[in-house]
Amino acid sequence: MNSLVNCKLNLFLLIVVACLSGCNTTPAENTPNEPVKRKIAVVIHGGAGTVSRENMDSVTEVAYRAKLDEALQAAYTILEDGGSSCDAIQAAIVVMENSPLFNAGVGAVFTASGENELDASIMRGDDLNAGAVAGVKTVKNPILAAYQVMINSPHVMLAREGAEQFAKERGLELVDPSYFSTDPRKAQLDKAIKKVEKEYGTVGAVAVDRQGNICAATSTGGMTNKKWGRIGDSPVIGAGTYANNNTCGFSGTGHGEYYIRTAAAHDVSALMEYKNLSVEEAAQTVMDKITKMDALGGMIAMDRFGNVAMPFNTSGMYRAYRKEGEVAVIKIFQGE
Repeated sequence: MNSLVNCKLNLFLLIVVACLSGCNTTPAENTPNEPVKRKIAVVIHGGAGTVSRENMDSVTEVAYRAKLDEALQAAYTILEDGGSSCDAIQAAIVVMENSPLFNAGVGAVFTASGENELDASIMRGDDLNAGAVAGVKTVKNPILAAYQVMINSPHVMLAREGAEQFAKERGLELVDPSYFSTDPRKAQLDKAIKKVEKEYGTVGAVAVDRQGNICAATSTGGMTNKKWGRIGDSPVIGAGTYANNNTCGFSGTGHGEYYIRTAAAHDVSALMEYKNLSVEEAAQTVMDKITKMDALGGMIAMDRFGNVAMPFNTSGMYRAYRKEGEVAVIKIFQGE
């Protein structure tokens, strides 16, 4: 009897061992070592302000939507091809800097002295590296200069003649200051001298690439009728631009002094990091804070999963986004 029990026990143990060694071991050829395919996404803005259906004709609306779509697709194509988020958002912003529809690059607003002074910044979320230029007058695409500051200088922000000299040394295209001048912006200066101007055509973009890296950037001609070498939030890291892979990327548009005073860009990131808010909740919280200060503007923010926030407190904000597997979304007016 004992020998029968022992035989059964030994048979049972053999079955268990065989199962453990065979059932739980997957052949090497059946274990593909492929990386998880991350989703890509990009969101852009072309400024917030007194933009409404009532004061915009259909031809102008079509022009704005077409240019937003062009900028969005320029960025998305790079992401789709496996390019970096920083390359993608530069492509989007260059499209808008080269369009007189926006207050960045050609078509930048005029200072009180009748000049065009441009600012831009860019930041990447993997290592928190950043670059910015402020008050440049001859750099065709300030966002490209900001990127060069980030990757080819030991500094974060360069201003005026120094920034222009650096851009020249990096081989960027320089133009005569008259390149940025447009008749509508000259008329806007005359209007602003008579009363407060409430148009904010700053442009910005945030993207997340296949590697899960976030990059954010902002470019602007500043505020119409600005004086004394005024610099707003756009080139200020933590105010108008911020990126952190652990939280989000951010680009703001509006009355820059208030974005500086609230450290708006970093505040959105901090609310996500320390209070565990979603990107939508964090962005709206900061937008509400700015609104309570009687300031106007808007912002875009996106986390590493492609969740997008686009709050603003004006009658409109030029904005668009595209996520992998979804169609592009382009909006202008409040309530869209």
